[in-house]
Formats: sequence, C-alpha cells, structure tokens
Amino acid sequence: MGELEKVSFKGEAYRPQEETYFDDGREIELLHFVYGHPRFEEMRGNPQRVLDAIDEYGRTRRYLMNIGEYKSKTIINLIKKEKPRTMVELGGYVGYSAIAFGAALRDAGGKRYYSLEMNPEFAAVISMLAGLAGLSDIVKVVVGSSSSSLEHLFREGAVKHIDLLFLDHYKPSYTPDLKLCEELGIVSVKSVYAADNVVKPGNPPYLEYVRSTVEEKRARLSNGNKSGPKGNPNLIYESHFVEGWEPSGVPDAIEITKCIGIEA
Repeated sequence: MGELEKVSFKGEAYRPQEETYFDDGREIELLHFVYGHPRFEEMRGNPQRVLDAIDEYGRTRRYLMNIGEYKSKTIINLIKKEKPRTMVELGGYVGYSAIAFGAALRDAGGKRYYSLEMNPEFAAVISMLAGLAGLSDIVKVVVGSSSSSLEHLFREGAVKHIDLLFLDHYKPSYTPDLKLCEELGIVSVKSVYAADNVVKPGNPPYLEYVRSTVEEKRARLSNGNKSGPKGNPNLIYESHFVEGWEPSGVPDAIEITKCIGIEA
C-alpha cells in the first residue's frame, strides 16, 4: 500500500480518561458547550471550527473518546490517497470522525459518509454537529447495532460497495462485522479498512484475521466456531499499522488493510 505519514503527538492533550468516561451526560454537555460557544457563528459551515470546539471541550472540560486530531490525520491522508466515493464508519460517538472524514471525503470527490451509531443520543449529537459543520449533504447517520445497520444498508441498496471502512466501535465486533461485510459482498478488491485502537486497548483477534493468509483463514474456518458470520476467506489482504496517539497523549495505532485480490 505504500507508506502513510506517521504523525507525532504535539500540542495540548485532552484531560485524562476517567474510570467512567462516556455516556454519563458529557455528550449532551458537549452539545451545549458548542452551541453556547462565543465563536459559534464561525462554526456554521466550517468543519475545522467545529472540530476545534470539540477539542477545546476535551482539553478544558472532560475527556472525550474521539480519534482526535493526530490519528485523524492518518485517515485524512488515506482518503486523499484512495479517493473513496462511499465511506462507512462503525461507531460514530459524538461525530468527530464523521466531521473530519466527511469533510475530507467531500474534498476528495466522494459522495456519501455513513456513520453507524448504536446509541440514539450519540447519533443525535452527530447529526447536529455534522449539520452545523455544513456536512448534512455528505454525512448520513444510521441508528442501530452495527451488524443490523450494515444489513439494512445492503438490503435497501444504499451501499453496494464500501470503498473505505472505518472501525471504531465495540472492539469484539470488529472481526465479525468485517466478516459480515465480506459475506454481503460490500467489501471486495480495492476496499480499504482503517481500524482504530489496535494498541489501546488493542484488538488481537482482528489483527490476526486481517494479517492471515487465505490458507490460514480457510483452515480456521474449517476448524473453528460455526456460529456468526463466516466471512470470505478467499480475499487477499495487505495490512500494516500506523503509529499514532490518543488525544489524551497515550500511544496507539491504526491498522490499515487493503483487499488486493481474490484467490480462487
């Protein structure tokens, strides 16, 4: 796939991650923070201004489990390089990634960014902040579990092929959701996947899967658990990780995987 830019942590970090660090009211508090901000009018139609306000909240008020500006640069570079038309993210939280990557997708000539979010409150925050950033024409928020939302988008014909898949949701769901995409045929040759948090907290099953050969995947499928999505072991992947940083300053990495062929 070639080398992507390695981003170093610089600048002011988010506040430290607490024991309880999400779904405790901070997401709605963020919305009030943004809409009550003294520079609110500058945010209308300006994705970067909205991202700056989200970062300001994370740095001065309470930690937010966003990808942050450092790792997001890796994905933005990937969007510029691959020029996807359709991008899907699994796990939208408060919309930081949808705003950053939706804007980059639009700049690269892309058509639609689907943000799949299970929590309806979080989904409402995504919709409001993406709308404020002027991205309502690009970003579509889908509420529900990642697997049911993927199946819905496929059945409705909204997504026939995912050019770029961003995984940033419940970590044990990374592998089964990718396998579901393989089974549905919405990922195939030239599809690219970017998986966040492969160091913190880590995701060994996902890394094993995308780094396995076709032969290894076929053997594992024959001998393994018969429940859940089976995937398509014939897809050939090229995969590596790019080091980065959590917005709190903790080291992390993103696994970048590309489907480069199908073995008969």
